[in-house]
Amino acid sequence: MSEYRFEDIESRWQRRWSETRVFEVDVDVSRPKFYCLEMLPYPSGDIHVGHVRNYCITDVVARFKWMRGFNVLHPIGWDALGLPAENAAIKRGVHPEQWTRQNIAGMKRQLVRLGFSYPWSREVATCDTEYYRWNQWFFLKMLEKGVAYRSKAPVNWCPSCHTVLANEQAQGCECWRCHSAVEERELDQWFLRITDYQDQLLDDMRQLTAWPERVLLQQRNWIGRSEGAEIDFMVEGGAPLRIFTTRVDTIFGATFMAISPEHPRIEELIGGASGEACIRQDLARLRAQDRRARQAGEVEKEGVFTGRYAVNPYNGERIPIWAANFVLMGYGTGAIMSVPAHDQRDFEFARKYGLPVRVVIQPAGENLDGDMLAEAYEGTGVTSATGDFSGLRNDEAIRLMTEHAEKRGFGRAAVTYRLKDWLISRQRFWGTPIPVLYCEKDGMVPVSYDDLPVVLPKGAPFTGEGGNPLDKVPSFVEARCPRCGGRARRETDTMDTFIDSSWYFYRYLSPCKQDGPFDPEAVRYWFPIDLYVGGIEHAILHLVYARFWTKMMRDLGLVDFAEPVVRLFPQGMVHKEGEVMSKSRGNTVAPDEVIAEYGADTLRLYILSVAPPEMALEWSDESISGAQRLIHRVWRLVDRHIETIAAVSAFSASVDSQAERDLRRKTHQTIQRVTRDIEERMHLNTAVAAFSELVNEIQRLEDRLDSESGRVVLREAVESLVLLMNPYTPHLCEELWKRLGHQEDLVRHAWPVADPEIAREETIEMAVQVNGKVRGHIVVPQASGEEEIRQGALAEPKVRAHLEGQEVLRVVVVPGRLVSIASRRS
Repeated sequence: MSEYRFEDIESRWQRRWSETRVFEVDVDVSRPKFYCLEMLPYPSGDIHVGHVRNYCITDVVARFKWMRGFNVLHPIGWDALGLPAENAAIKRGVHPEQWTRQNIAGMKRQLVRLGFSYPWSREVATCDTEYYRWNQWFFLKMLEKGVAYRSKAPVNWCPSCHTVLANEQAQGCECWRCHSAVEERELDQWFLRITDYQDQLLDDMRQLTAWPERVLLQQRNWIGRSEGAEIDFMVEGGAPLRIFTTRVDTIFGATFMAISPEHPRIEELIGGASGEACIRQDLARLRAQDRRARQAGEVEKEGVFTGRYAVNPYNGERIPIWAANFVLMGYGTGAIMSVPAHDQRDFEFARKYGLPVRVVIQPAGENLDGDMLAEAYEGTGVTSATGDFSGLRNDEAIRLMTEHAEKRGFGRAAVTYRLKDWLISRQRFWGTPIPVLYCEKDGMVPVSYDDLPVVLPKGAPFTGEGGNPLDKVPSFVEARCPRCGGRARRETDTMDTFIDSSWYFYRYLSPCKQDGPFDPEAVRYWFPIDLYVGGIEHAILHLVYARFWTKMMRDLGLVDFAEPVVRLFPQGMVHKEGEVMSKSRGNTVAPDEVIAEYGADTLRLYILSVAPPEMALEWSDESISGAQRLIHRVWRLVDRHIETIAAVSAFSASVDSQAERDLRRKTHQTIQRVTRDIEERMHLNTAVAAFSELVNEIQRLEDRLDSESGRVVLREAVESLVLLMNPYTPHLCEELWKRLGHQEDLVRHAWPVADPEIAREETIEMAVQVNGKVRGHIVVPQASGEEEIRQGALAEPKVRAHLEGQEVLRVVVVPGRLVSIASRRS
């Protein structure tokens, strides 16, 4: 018996796939296409088995689709710009490109060693000038359309990374990359008007029927569309203050107004107030608090009375205006009506400062008292103490009270959004240079398309001190204005690296194209992406930006569709010792070590078998031996029968024995099950269980298959097993396929097709219920009629005993499932 030497087998087939370029594809309109990819990796060092799971999922599907006759595109590339490379350069004293290229080479070697079906001719790295020149080209197009613009704005500043962060990257007042506390600064920054697309981003979710609802929910919440009303409160001695509310039904319960300490009218409101100097001191203290912490509710609610009053337009009540730290500019109007009885934030503030709490929404069957409330009641109910609007369901009150405000001219229905324009400026080196100049005469001037790409200089200093290294390279900063020829200064901000990952999957289609970012013909053929696999953590960053980018390209006339991805599949994380596997936790497992001991196919099979791919996986060094044993069992099984199978010329012999019928049935059932598990359910782990069951059945019956027809059945079972396992363990299966006498490679071999008649069980087991409770089970031939099934159920010993002394009223047969008997005591 030959020995399974995975080192030789795997290296031999990897060379063959590379030499024959078997995974390289072109547009082929005669075949259905399947565009499958995982989110491109960041080359921050060696990959670990947490990454491997992601790549294994897409590789199984890609190889399966190849065998199903599809023209499959399954590319890979590198999200190669960004802070980690620059930070590593500072730490190691090397250029970030050198560090990045070294990591790409190492990670590519690892991916090749795992046997993934990538067309390497389509590999892209976002740090290549021929890639990021198109980032710059897109930027200039957006600048022409008014989508890109520059504005002074308060920004999130990471003092550790020395750069600006988008809101999405600074959630919880923490840098998404290094987890340092984020500060607020005001700088001139570049933005993209993603808010112009906020309704489209919401409305087009109707097209995303194959996206997980949890992802769509996160995106809806981030975009934050709120329907409500804008209401003007007259300020005594001044112009009205406008507020936005989604609960105008509670406005009769407003006992004070709260405005942001940064509100543009704050000086007007406090001017001349009693104790103005003390008010100013309190305002300065509130403004000094961290804005992100205020937004996240991580600071104690504080405020100061401005000395001014506003008038509630619904009831004419005079209410005080407070400046409060929980109200922020940039969210709504920077002013709110405060209803302590029905908003917890307002409730806590009111209790602290002794402000009234008035209930105006009563839940069904209750009569709440504002003085007795322990917390705000924020639910629905019926309006109370609301004048002419009392006694209404609160949703009806919202409609009528909004209409009333519109008729009286002090309000209107309105919609607000949480989403803000995408801040793309970064004060770092290792990113795409923003292609604009600042001329002493002409102001901001875009770089000419003919002068793209604006290339990152080689000689920038990386010390980690003093901000952006680009500012310290005179040859880069000093330029000539393309309009007047005068002196100009080049923009030294670089683009957010989420720009790179917003459109890379288009570049895969034509990575060497010189006269455009991609080939429109290739886009028409390959798009949309049929399967996109990646982590749920990208729901509100990469995936929102990628959807926006496609819509922006549509408006530029580059594509004719609005959504880039048909099916999104967020894979589960890999855990070790109860924690997510990551380099920062020091609990990673290197695939190289596992491959050296067990082989790439064993690692692939194990990581796909442990749990459903959307669920978390707990890594176990001990459990991998189970996958190893299955591979060795398959190897020995095929090796035992090579000569027997080679002597069988066709599948035309009749099936004679029960053993032959049993094995054929199991073979076709396995084909059905594995096909369904991959194609319909993505239950890749249960397919591995089916492999084991088929191996068990072959081994149980192999000694009873010594006739000619038995050898035919054995050949069908063994070859089907090899074909079904090929997407999971391609090196093993290619080798076994050759040993079985076949010349063609499995990559393009047809997937086996199940015959439903052969797969059908000869007998079925049915439960027998008596008065709704299961009392027994019967096994009957598949073709049994209802009368035969009834008699079998009534004759079942346990059922018969239970019916003793009972009168049978009726017997109902549910085909293939159960028999239901109704009886009563006679």
